[in-house]
Amino acid sequence: MSAVEQRSPASEDSTPALTFDNDSGVATITLRRPAQHNRIDAADPRVILQHLNEVSAMCDAGGVVAVVITGSGSRTFCAGYTLGQIASSLDRSFEDMLDAVERCPVPTICALNGSVYGGGTDLAIACDFRIGVRGSRLFMPAAKFGLHYYPGGLRRFVTRLGPSTTKKIFLTARTLDADELLRVGFLTELVEPDRLRATVDAYAASLRECAGAVVRSMKSHIDGLAAGTWDEARGRDEYERSLRSECLRSRLAALE
Repeated sequence: MSAVEQRSPASEDSTPALTFDNDSGVATITLRRPAQHNRIDAADPRVILQHLNEVSAMCDAGGVVAVVITGSGSRTFCAGYTLGQIASSLDRSFEDMLDAVERCPVPTICALNGSVYGGGTDLAIACDFRIGVRGSRLFMPAAKFGLHYYPGGLRRFVTRLGPSTTKKIFLTARTLDADELLRVGFLTELVEPDRLRATVDAYAASLRECAGAVVRSMKSHIDGLAAGTWDEARGRDEYERSLRSECLRSRLAALE
């Protein structure tokens, strides 16, 4: 297991604002400001982007099968961008970070250890899988603040949840409980808090059993289909290439 701890310059004590580790092919980014609801400060997007770039480099060597993004503590996964800095220092770096999460070449799992607010909801929905815990909630206060949400975030919500649910979340600023989040598709699974880690581990184990190159390719094509940017010719090429692959032949032979 390799581990890297990097403290944001905005940290007020000796506790790292973010930690990153890669254990058995699963890279984990943990937000570590539980007393501040794991908020994201102005310096954090750069650090998260750096870790995502490390993941991309490791993917080329087959060293990572999944990325887990989670928070510390049991109250809140993430409260989004720190409120005091929204008007003064919120720039494209936050959006760029979320776009990078969305484009991560390997599957991403958001382990929502608690409730999620503001921009933290977009961090979660940028991931491929979202596993939440009972008793958690979602609240998007942008309209109450007078903040028009940025385009990438609205796009992610609409393409994943549809316009009706997105309107409820953004236009009314109503709080959604965990059961509703599962029903509308924001959560992939809803578990008891003491089952969160085991459920994430089970997803990671399933991904390890699959052919990594095929998983990465199909993820890219599924995202392209959802975005309306899919190249059918490239999809056909990837399919036919897999039919000719040694990976397919050896895996099928093992089943005989």
